[in-house]
Amino acid sequence: MYVIVSYDISDDTLRKNIANLLEDNGKRVQYSVFECHLDAKRLEGLIVELDRFVEDDDSIRIYQICETCLKKMVMLGRCESIREPDFYIV
Repeated sequence: MYVIVSYDISDDTLRKNIANLLEDNGKRVQYSVFECHLDAKRLEGLIVELDRFVEDDDSIRIYQICETCLKKMVMLGRCESIREPDFYIV
């Protein structure tokens, strides 16, 4: 599934840890926004891992984007998406 993760974390160390974790799972598309392709089990694990970083007024938002909505995505300017290929050549 296609997932967008955004975060607003005040602590520099926690913010860096979150970025590192998300870089292992997707692609940074803006400073605090990542696009990821994850299966349900990996998404569940990622949510558990991210939850330990949230303190007080911090926030992490995870948006699951369905295939129909993904087709309607509009990107302006210099943008790259990490959309899954329709097929793989082996």
